[in-house]
Amino acid sequence: MEREISSGWLMFIGFRAAEDRIVAALAEAGYADITRAQARLLAGIDVDGTRLVVLADRARIPKQTALALVNGLEAAGFVERVPDASDGRARLVRLTAHGRGVLPVAIAEETRIEADWQGVLGVRRMRALRKALWELALSADPHLHSPDAAQGANAVPGER
Repeated sequence: MEREISSGWLMFIGFRAAEDRIVAALAEAGYADITRAQARLLAGIDVDGTRLVVLADRARIPKQTALALVNGLEAAGFVERVPDASDGRARLVRLTAHGRGVLPVAIAEETRIEADWQGVLGVRRMRALRKALWELALSADPHLHSPDAAQGANAVPGER
């Protein structure tokens, strides 16, 4: 007897497929030196920089692993470490100009992925999926904030 695939696993399959496409798009755009693990860490860096311990938590990896990934990204010129203005003892990991170059590539691929998924589901079901995913995300992550109405959970690519 086959066991039904869990909803969590189904979401992971979708995430993995999206991640595969984003990493491939980065490689095609000339960023082939970014590993999947490094891409996950890069995705967690805030515009003004992020502390290493926060990056590790966001990526769900040990601090030592995050440190090794940041060292590699820094050596490749994607990130830099800068003092944290809010705490002189702390340092932030921040994207360099080279690192910020990956953002338009990743964002463009994310947009294509969402459009492809909308093509499979249709506008109504895509909107419902995003709404449901936001509800689950907000219940799972106390630090996550709901998007404002203009960019809300009902936003669907190509619809404004």
